[in-house]
Amino acid sequence: MKVTIVGAGAVGASCAEYIAIKDFASEVVILDIKEGFAEGKAMDLMQTASLNCFDTKITGITNDYSKTAGSDIAVITSGIPRKPGMTREELIGINAGIVKSVAASLIEHSPNVILMVVSNPMDTMTYLVHKTTDLPKNRIIGMGGALDSARFKYRLAEALEAPISDIDGMVIGGHSDTGMVPLTAHATRNSIKVSEFLSEERLNQVAEDTKVGGATLTKLLGTSAWYAPGAAVSAMVQAIACDQKKMFPCSAFLEGEYGLEDICIGVPVLLGKNGIEKIVNIELTEAEKAKMQESAEGVRKTNDLLEV
Repeated sequence: MKVTIVGAGAVGASCAEYIAIKDFASEVVILDIKEGFAEGKAMDLMQTASLNCFDTKITGITNDYSKTAGSDIAVITSGIPRKPGMTREELIGINAGIVKSVAASLIEHSPNVILMVVSNPMDTMTYLVHKTTDLPKNRIIGMGGALDSARFKYRLAEALEAPISDIDGMVIGGHSDTGMVPLTAHATRNSIKVSEFLSEERLNQVAEDTKVGGATLTKLLGTSAWYAPGAAVSAMVQAIACDQKKMFPCSAFLEGEYGLEDICIGVPVLLGKNGIEKIVNIELTEAEKAKMQESAEGVRKTNDLLEV
């Protein structure tokens, strides 16, 4: 199993670290355009191998896509990061050109690759890859919902003063501060709905805190987060590499599911060796359906800025 990560910044390096530590891949290749940067990150990570007990080989390369040949999965993290006060949508002009070029270069050398898009605005970048490549839709996945759901569970555990292992919850919809749809009505603590423990007002606050999770960290850190995004990517990559058929909310291309057409947006899917094995339809409340439609409208407005 060979995994390529494009972009050796904090998110890309975090992805590589978590994937290597889980030790399911034979090789992780990190590629970056900055001379020597990926090589340095790879060397630093390889010097942790004996300490963290993994045998995955990590290789760094500078802008030579031929070294990515034969990749089973490729993760696109490249693009400019979000700055304080900047929305994900404002990133589209620069990042669209980067993602389009990266996807084409990866596919040229690994025609059977499964692509995972992390670059923001993520839903629109995932849609761009669908529209500018010939890959089947099951092999193009946007990472957003897995991260948003992890943040949701963190906020739920905080509100409940409970161990996070007790908590289950999911966020669907667009990967943006306004587009996320935290499914509070479906969230549980050990199979008991969290609404049994928390007031509607507190649950609404949890949902709002989840939606601004990325912006909150950007304000605190001065740049985008990297630990949780890296962990989310590694969990999804492992589900594909190990054919786990594990359920994650991911940005997937919809053709009628959830009443939506010709859009990439977060919905529950099963991830396995073929990428998206199945889009899972769940029954939403009327309020959740309305929020999902509103979220889709926001994603479409951003998509309309693409030149495809």
